[in-house]
Amino acid sequence: MWLVEDADTRLYLLGTMHALPADTAWNGGAVRQTIAAADELILELSPEQLAAAGAEFQRLAPRATPLPIDRRLPAPALAAYRKLEASGSGQSFGGDALDDWAVMVMMGQRAAQNARLSPANGVEARLTAAFGGAGKPIAGLETAQEQLMLFETLDAATQRKLLTNAAAGADKAVAKVDALTAAWSRGDVKALEAMINEDVDAVPDARAAIITERNRRWSAWAKARMDKPGAVLIAVGTGHLVGADGVPAMLATEGLKVTRVQ
Repeated sequence: MWLVEDADTRLYLLGTMHALPADTAWNGGAVRQTIAAADELILELSPEQLAAAGAEFQRLAPRATPLPIDRRLPAPALAAYRKLEASGSGQSFGGDALDDWAVMVMMGQRAAQNARLSPANGVEARLTAAFGGAGKPIAGLETAQEQLMLFETLDAATQRKLLTNAAAGADKAVAKVDALTAAWSRGDVKALEAMINEDVDAVPDARAAIITERNRRWSAWAKARMDKPGAVLIAVGTGHLVGADGVPAMLATEGLKVTRVQ
């Protein structure tokens, strides 16, 4: 967590994990104090928009014309994909009827389930409960449609490369999720940056759309919010806060005072 502050405004930037094991302890120390002191909570998606995300996914994910997965992936990646699909519940991803980006989302959800992670235990869910219970306002930086359109509008070659890379690494997906969760739990920013960059740097166009440009928009929002007094907790995925193009680094480049506080 980082603090951006001036004479009358404090913005706390908390890197989240959207899904976590049930026994994960993360809201102690400075985080606990910030939850109590903050006037409002800002998430990637407001609770209302998060509730709408499932229907929006169902609208955007289907392909205009089905295309079998075995025609999209090379043999080794296809084998790893099928193994992940057969794991856990064993329910089919229905990938033949989905866009490449949507298949990747389904794979990520299965890996998280296999790693025993649940959105109900994620940081956003628990923060929403805490702020909602205290009657404090909760808002979002994006809509569900805007967020999913980031993937939907990626060109076909970029989507295919993302899917191929994800499928090729499917055998190690649970181990990677476990390692990412462990690094987050101990606040190891360097390890988090290395793991996140390993995935997104392989597809520069995807990084620009999914991370860098969003960080620029969020940084502009945060900078403008500094003109209004108060204390705000901004909780977004950890990948948006680490590295040279993370929100804290961007705000520091703008001349704002940014300090890591936990």
